[in-house]
Amino acid sequence: MTYLVFNLALAVVPVILAITLHEAAHGYAALALGDTTARDAGRLSLNPIKHIDRVGTIILPGILLISQLVLPPHKIFFMFGWAKPVPVSAWKFRDPRRGMALVATAGPLMNFFLAWLAALVMPVSEGHAVWEPVVQQFLIYFMLSNIVLGLFNLLPIPPLDGGRIAVGVLPLQIARVWARLERVGIIVVLLAVFILPRLLGIDPVGEALNHILPWAFRTIFWLAGQDIDGPDGTLR
Repeated sequence: MTYLVFNLALAVVPVILAITLHEAAHGYAALALGDTTARDAGRLSLNPIKHIDRVGTIILPGILLISQLVLPPHKIFFMFGWAKPVPVSAWKFRDPRRGMALVATAGPLMNFFLAWLAALVMPVSEGHAVWEPVVQQFLIYFMLSNIVLGLFNLLPIPPLDGGRIAVGVLPLQIARVWARLERVGIIVVLLAVFILPRLLGIDPVGEALNHILPWAFRTIFWLAGQDIDGPDGTLR
C-alpha cells in the first residue's frame, strides 16, 4: 500500500504542479496585457483547487492512472490532464486577436521554463547524479509532465493553446473559420488522441511525441548545462 501511494504521489504531484502553473501563466499574461478578469475572479492563484476541472483534472487522469496500474506491467508511464481555463476578456486587449495569442503562448512557455528549471537543479558529479534516486525520479516526472503538457497544448486545435495561437496569426478570414472549432475542439482532441488510436491501433500524436520527447529532453538538459544518455533522464 505504501509503495502504491508513493508511486501515485510521484506521478500525480508533477502533473498537478504543471497544470496549475500553466493556467496561472495564462492569467498573469492577460493581466500584463491589461485584462484583470482572472485576477478579479480569484484565479491568479497557485492553489490547485482553484483550477480543478472535473474531466481534465480528475476523471481523465484517474482513468489513465487506474488503467496503467491495473494492466501489465502495473507501472505509471504517462499522466495527462488539464485545468479549468482561466477566464480572459480578449476585448480588453489593444489587439484582441494578437493579445489572445500571446496569452495562449504563456502556458506552454511556462511548462518549458519549468522543465528547464528541473534540469537546472538536478546536479551531477563526475557524470553521475548525486541526489537520491527518488528525487531524481520526481524531477524527471516533473520534466516529462511539463514537456508533454507544453507540446500537447501547441497542437493547432482550439481550445488548445496552439489553436488560439493559430487564430491570432492566421489571416482574418481563415482565423474566423478556425475559431469556430472552439465549440467542438475538445471532442476532436479526445477522439483523435485518446479514443481512435485505441480503436484503430494508429496513434499519430503518440508517435510524434515518441520522436520529439528524446530531442526535447536532450535540448532542455543541454540548455541547463547538463547532458543525458537518453529520454529517461539518465545523466552522464
